[in-house]
Amino acid sequence: MKLNQKEIERVILTALKEDIGTGDITTNLIIGKKQRSEAFFLAKEDGIIAGLSIAKMVFQKLDETIKWKSCIKDGEFVSAGTRIAEVKGSLRALLTGERTALNILQRMSGIATTTNSFVKIVNGTNAKILDTRKTVPGLRMLDKYAVKIGGGTNHRIGLFDMVLIKDNHIKAAGNITKAIAKIRKGATKKIKIEVETSNLDEVREAMKNKIEIIMLDNMTVAMMKEAVEIIAGKAKVEASGNVNLKTLRKIAETGVDYISVGALTHSVKALDISMKII
Repeated sequence: MKLNQKEIERVILTALKEDIGTGDITTNLIIGKKQRSEAFFLAKEDGIIAGLSIAKMVFQKLDETIKWKSCIKDGEFVSAGTRIAEVKGSLRALLTGERTALNILQRMSGIATTTNSFVKIVNGTNAKILDTRKTVPGLRMLDKYAVKIGGGTNHRIGLFDMVLIKDNHIKAAGNITKAIAKIRKGATKKIKIEVETSNLDEVREAMKNKIEIIMLDNMTVAMMKEAVEIIAGKAKVEASGNVNLKTLRKIAETGVDYISVGALTHSVKALDISMKII
């Protein structure tokens, strides 16, 4: 996934407006308009860094003359104590933008680090780690970019770029076959279809409709393995539900193509990073 400049600017401007409001009272009363300084960002724990260009843009929105130097690249693993970036410019801009830049950098780095820990566990299997739509509203592009930086694979971006027929769609339509028929009748273009299944009978029904991806939702490892044998490579297989670091390897070894993990973005721990004025 590539970052869209306009989308990133929207996120940053919204975040700055939320934080600054009518003005940074503390900074503006203590720091003179012409005061300049420099600072550095320090990783306080091990992890994968993501979001450096976005953090840079935060300061540029506050001071166009800001000078930024990234000491590493997005996607690099760093140890605690590593200096990851340096910034010079208006001291007011540095202090006012500090929290917004850190919030973005810490969250994105946390997502990348968590994703990478999942990716490492499935190494050597056929499985790829997928993200979900369980992202912070308004921050989906950043969350999904961070997943890519951590070595994961992006699932659909939203409701517009792929068909995913879930359990409530199936219930509303009557069954899987009826739901797929309505999609194929109403779609104006060729679009990839994925169907969520919860048991082997639903897997077989989905197979009869010749769709591209079958999701195995909250199935046991034994059921997943049997489902993969039934599908026999005629569709891609995604495992979802009850996925954590303890269950991940066994799920990957069933032969599924994808494993979706909501925890990559919905409950991620931010990576500890600080900004220090020199």
